[in-house]
Amino acid sequence: MQISDQYFSGERPLYASRDLQLNRVTIGEGESGLKESRRVEAVECRFEGMYVIWECEDVTCRNCYFAASDRAPLWYCRDLRLYDCLIDAPKAFREIDRLTLERIKMTDGAEAFWYCRSGQISDLQIEQAQYAFMYASQFQISNIQLQGKYTFQYARNIEIHNAILDTKDAFWNSENVTVYDSEIKSEYLGWYSKNLRLVRCRIAGTQPLCYAENLVLEDCSFAPDADRAFEKSSVKATIIGDITSIVDPLPGSLIENR
Repeated sequence: MQISDQYFSGERPLYASRDLQLNRVTIGEGESGLKESRRVEAVECRFEGMYVIWECEDVTCRNCYFAASDRAPLWYCRDLRLYDCLIDAPKAFREIDRLTLERIKMTDGAEAFWYCRSGQISDLQIEQAQYAFMYASQFQISNIQLQGKYTFQYARNIEIHNAILDTKDAFWNSENVTVYDSEIKSEYLGWYSKNLRLVRCRIAGTQPLCYAENLVLEDCSFAPDADRAFEKSSVKATIIGDITSIVDPLPGSLIENR
Protein backbone atom coordinates (compact mmCIF):
# COMPACT_ATOMS: atom_id res chain seq x y z
CA MET A 1 0.00 0.00 0.00
CA GLN A 2 1.27 3.50 -0.85
CA ILE A 3 0.43 6.59 1.20
CA SER A 4 1.57 10.06 0.10
CA ASP A 5 1.27 13.60 1.49
CA GLN A 6 -0.87 12.72 4.52
CA TYR A 7 -0.78 13.57 8.23
CA PHE A 8 -1.43 11.06 11.03
CA SER A 9 -1.63 11.57 14.79
CA GLY A 10 -2.95 9.90 17.89
CA GLU A 11 -2.32 6.43 19.27
CA ARG A 12 -0.93 3.81 16.83
CA PRO A 13 -2.30 5.31 13.58
CA LEU A 14 -0.47 2.82 11.33
CA TYR A 15 -0.10 -0.02 13.79
CA ALA A 16 0.95 -3.41 12.40
CA SER A 17 1.08 -2.20 8.79
CA ARG A 18 2.47 -4.52 6.11
CA ASP A 19 4.15 -3.72 2.77
CA LEU A 20 3.79 0.03 3.25
CA GLN A 21 5.30 2.82 1.13
CA LEU A 22 5.21 6.25 2.81
CA ASN A 23 6.02 9.36 0.77
CA ARG A 24 6.15 12.80 2.43
CA VAL A 25 4.00 11.58 5.31
CA THR A 26 4.00 13.21 8.76
CA ILE A 27 3.29 11.16 11.86
CA GLY A 28 2.52 13.87 14.39
CA GLU A 29 1.60 14.06 18.05
CA GLY A 30 0.87 10.71 19.65
CA GLU A 31 2.61 7.42 20.29
CA SER A 32 3.69 4.27 18.46
CA GLY A 33 2.80 5.38 14.95
CA LEU A 34 4.26 2.34 13.15
CA LYS A 35 4.61 -0.13 15.99
CA GLU A 36 4.88 -3.82 14.98
CA SER A 37 4.95 -3.03 11.27
CA ARG A 38 6.76 -5.04 8.58
CA ARG A 39 8.32 -4.18 5.22
CA VAL A 40 8.02 -0.39 5.39
CA GLU A 41 9.80 2.21 3.27
CA ALA A 42 9.53 5.87 4.30
CA VAL A 43 10.80 8.61 1.96
CA GLU A 44 10.94 12.30 2.93
CA CYS A 45 8.77 11.67 5.97
CA ARG A 46 8.59 13.55 9.27
CA PHE A 47 8.22 11.78 12.61
CA GLU A 48 7.11 13.87 15.61
CA GLY A 49 5.23 11.48 17.91
CA MET A 50 6.99 9.35 20.51
CA TYR A 51 8.10 5.72 20.05
CA VAL A 52 7.26 5.85 16.37
CA ILE A 53 9.10 2.74 15.11
CA TRP A 54 9.08 -0.03 17.74
CA GLU A 55 9.06 -3.81 17.30
CA CYS A 56 9.29 -3.39 13.53
CA GLU A 57 11.05 -5.47 10.90
CA ASP A 58 12.52 -4.66 7.48
CA VAL A 59 12.21 -0.87 7.60
CA THR A 60 14.00 1.64 5.36
CA CYS A 61 13.97 5.43 5.93
CA ARG A 62 15.37 7.81 3.30
CA ASN A 63 15.70 11.58 3.74
CA CYS A 64 13.51 11.51 6.83
CA TYR A 65 13.40 13.76 9.89
CA PHE A 66 12.97 12.58 13.48
CA ALA A 67 11.98 15.59 15.63
CA ALA A 68 13.11 16.20 19.22
CA SER A 69 9.56 15.39 20.36
CA ASP A 70 9.94 11.90 18.87
CA ARG A 71 11.58 10.51 21.99
CA ALA A 72 13.03 6.99 21.70
CA PRO A 73 11.96 6.63 18.07
CA LEU A 74 13.65 3.40 16.96
CA TRP A 75 13.65 0.52 19.44
CA TYR A 76 13.46 -3.30 19.33
CA CYS A 77 13.67 -3.57 15.54
CA ARG A 78 15.25 -6.00 13.11
CA ASP A 79 16.73 -5.12 9.70
CA LEU A 80 16.55 -1.36 10.03
CA ARG A 81 18.16 0.93 7.43
CA LEU A 82 18.45 4.74 7.46
CA TYR A 83 19.98 6.92 4.73
CA ASP A 84 20.43 10.71 4.66
CA CYS A 85 18.35 11.34 7.76
CA LEU A 86 18.41 14.03 10.47
CA ILE A 87 17.66 12.84 14.00
CA ASP A 88 16.99 15.41 16.73
CA ALA A 89 15.32 12.82 18.97
CA PRO A 90 17.13 11.53 22.08
CA LYS A 91 17.59 7.83 22.82
CA ALA A 92 17.28 7.11 19.14
CA PHE A 93 18.26 3.45 18.85
CA ARG A 94 17.85 0.61 21.36
CA GLU A 95 18.17 -3.16 20.92
CA ILE A 96 18.31 -3.17 17.12
CA ASP A 97 19.43 -6.29 15.26
CA ARG A 98 21.06 -5.68 11.87
CA LEU A 99 21.28 -1.90 11.61
CA THR A 100 22.56 0.06 8.60
CA LEU A 101 23.18 3.82 8.75
CA GLU A 102 24.64 6.02 6.01
CA ARG A 103 24.98 9.81 6.04
CA ILE A 104 23.16 10.45 9.31
CA LYS A 105 23.28 13.47 11.62
CA MET A 106 22.18 13.12 15.24
CA THR A 107 22.01 16.27 17.36
CA ASP A 108 21.10 14.51 20.61
CA GLY A 109 22.89 11.17 20.82
CA ALA A 110 22.16 10.59 24.51
CA GLU A 111 21.82 6.86 25.25
CA ALA A 112 21.73 5.97 21.57
CA PHE A 113 22.61 2.48 20.29
CA TRP A 114 22.27 0.68 23.63
CA TYR A 115 22.39 -3.10 23.16
CA CYS A 116 22.34 -2.80 19.36
CA ARG A 117 23.74 -5.86 17.63
CA SER A 118 25.29 -6.31 14.21
CA GLY A 119 25.50 -3.36 11.89
CA GLN A 120 27.25 -1.11 9.41
CA ILE A 121 27.56 2.63 10.09
CA SER A 122 29.22 5.15 7.77
CA ASP A 123 29.29 8.95 7.67
CA LEU A 124 27.67 9.54 11.05
CA GLN A 125 27.80 12.86 12.91
CA ILE A 126 26.59 12.48 16.49
CA GLU A 127 26.49 15.20 19.16
CA GLN A 128 25.71 15.08 22.90
CA ALA A 129 26.42 11.37 22.79
CA GLN A 130 26.35 10.62 26.51
CA TYR A 131 26.60 6.86 27.06
CA ALA A 132 26.15 6.14 23.34
CA PHE A 133 26.91 2.61 22.11
CA MET A 134 26.74 1.04 25.57
CA TYR A 135 26.74 -2.76 25.22
CA ALA A 136 26.72 -2.46 21.41
CA SER A 137 28.31 -5.37 19.55
CA GLN A 138 29.36 -6.57 16.12
CA PHE A 139 29.61 -3.17 14.38
CA GLN A 140 31.71 -1.89 11.48
CA ILE A 141 31.92 1.91 11.75
CA SER A 142 33.64 4.40 9.41
CA ASN A 143 33.80 8.18 9.06
CA ILE A 144 32.17 9.02 12.37
CA GLN A 145 32.40 12.33 14.22
CA LEU A 146 31.31 11.90 17.81
CA GLN A 147 31.09 14.36 20.71
CA GLY A 148 29.94 13.16 24.11
CA LYS A 149 30.88 11.31 27.27
CA TYR A 150 31.16 7.69 28.42
CA THR A 151 30.77 6.19 24.95
CA PHE A 152 31.34 2.59 23.84
CA GLN A 153 31.25 1.32 27.42
CA TYR A 154 30.96 -2.47 27.54
CA ALA A 155 31.01 -2.55 23.71
CA ARG A 156 32.10 -5.82 22.09
CA ASN A 157 33.58 -6.73 18.70
CA ILE A 158 33.64 -3.22 17.21
CA GLU A 159 35.84 -2.00 14.33
CA ILE A 160 36.16 1.75 13.72
CA HIS A 161 37.91 3.58 10.84
CA ASN A 162 38.61 7.27 10.22
CA ALA A 163 36.88 8.64 13.29
CA ILE A 164 37.07 11.86 15.26
CA LEU A 165 36.07 10.96 18.82
CA ASP A 166 35.79 13.64 21.51
CA THR A 167 34.44 11.65 24.41
CA LYS A 168 35.42 11.29 28.04
CA ASP A 169 35.85 7.75 29.38
CA ALA A 170 35.55 6.03 26.00
CA PHE A 171 35.78 2.24 25.67
CA TRP A 172 35.62 1.45 29.40
CA ASN A 173 35.20 -2.29 29.96
CA SER A 174 35.06 -2.83 26.20
CA GLU A 175 36.29 -6.04 24.59
CA ASN A 176 37.72 -6.78 21.14
CA VAL A 177 37.59 -3.20 19.83
CA THR A 178 39.93 -1.99 17.06
CA VAL A 179 40.26 1.64 15.97
CA TYR A 180 42.17 2.66 12.83
CA ASP A 181 43.42 6.05 11.60
CA SER A 182 41.46 8.12 14.09
CA GLU A 183 41.74 11.09 16.43
CA ILE A 184 40.72 10.27 19.99
CA LYS A 185 40.35 12.98 22.63
CA SER A 186 39.32 11.26 25.82
CA GLU A 187 40.22 11.59 29.47
CA TYR A 188 40.71 8.12 30.99
CA LEU A 189 40.53 6.38 27.63
CA GLY A 190 40.04 2.63 27.56
CA TRP A 191 40.23 1.86 31.27
CA TYR A 192 39.49 -1.78 32.15
CA SER A 193 39.28 -2.71 28.48
CA LYS A 194 40.26 -6.08 27.08
CA ASN A 195 41.88 -6.60 23.66
CA LEU A 196 41.68 -2.91 22.70
CA ARG A 197 43.80 -2.24 19.59
CA LEU A 198 44.62 1.24 18.28
CA VAL A 199 46.31 1.57 14.88
CA ARG A 200 47.76 4.87 13.61
CA CYS A 201 45.70 6.90 16.06
CA ARG A 202 46.34 10.29 17.66
CA ILE A 203 45.48 10.23 21.37
CA ALA A 204 44.81 13.20 23.65
CA GLY A 205 43.61 13.47 27.24
CA THR A 206 44.95 12.66 30.66
CA GLN A 207 45.65 9.16 32.00
CA PRO A 208 44.87 7.12 28.90
CA LEU A 209 44.75 3.35 28.65
CA CYS A 210 45.08 2.27 32.27
CA TYR A 211 44.09 -1.07 33.84
CA ALA A 212 43.73 -2.53 30.34
CA GLU A 213 44.31 -6.18 29.45
CA ASN A 214 46.12 -7.15 26.25
CA LEU A 215 46.30 -3.57 24.97
CA VAL A 216 47.95 -3.09 21.55
CA LEU A 217 49.05 0.20 19.96
CA GLU A 218 50.57 0.30 16.48
CA ASP A 219 52.25 3.52 15.30
CA CYS A 220 50.16 5.79 17.52
CA SER A 221 51.05 9.29 18.72
CA PHE A 222 50.16 11.18 21.90
CA ALA A 223 49.31 14.82 22.57
CA PRO A 224 51.22 16.57 25.39
CA ASP A 225 48.26 16.29 27.80
CA ALA A 226 48.20 12.48 27.51
CA ASP A 227 50.14 11.90 30.72
CA ARG A 228 50.30 8.97 33.17
CA ALA A 229 49.58 6.40 30.47
CA PHE A 230 49.33 2.61 30.78
CA GLU A 231 49.11 2.32 34.57
CA LYS A 232 48.60 -1.34 35.53
CA SER A 233 48.02 -2.28 31.87
CA SER A 234 49.48 -5.17 29.90
CA VAL A 235 50.52 -3.41 26.72
CA LYS A 236 52.49 -3.82 23.51
CA ALA A 237 52.95 -0.46 21.82
CA THR A 238 54.92 1.33 19.14
CA ILE A 239 54.68 5.09 19.67
CA ILE A 240 55.50 7.79 17.14
CA GLY A 241 57.17 10.76 18.85
CA ASP A 242 57.16 11.53 22.55
CA ILE A 243 54.75 10.65 25.33
CA THR A 244 54.60 12.88 28.40
CA SER A 245 54.70 10.13 31.03
CA ILE A 246 54.17 6.41 31.53
CA VAL A 247 53.23 4.98 34.94
CA ASP A 248 53.76 1.37 36.02
CA PRO A 249 52.63 -0.84 33.15
CA LEU A 250 52.47 -4.51 34.08
CA PRO A 251 55.60 -6.68 33.86
CA GLY A 252 56.14 -8.08 30.37
CA SER A 253 54.78 -5.01 28.60
CA LEU A 254 56.75 -3.79 25.60
CA ILE A 255 56.68 -0.09 24.69
CA GLU A 256 58.84 1.22 21.86
CA ASN A 257 59.31 4.75 20.54
CA ARG A 258 59.93 5.52 16.87
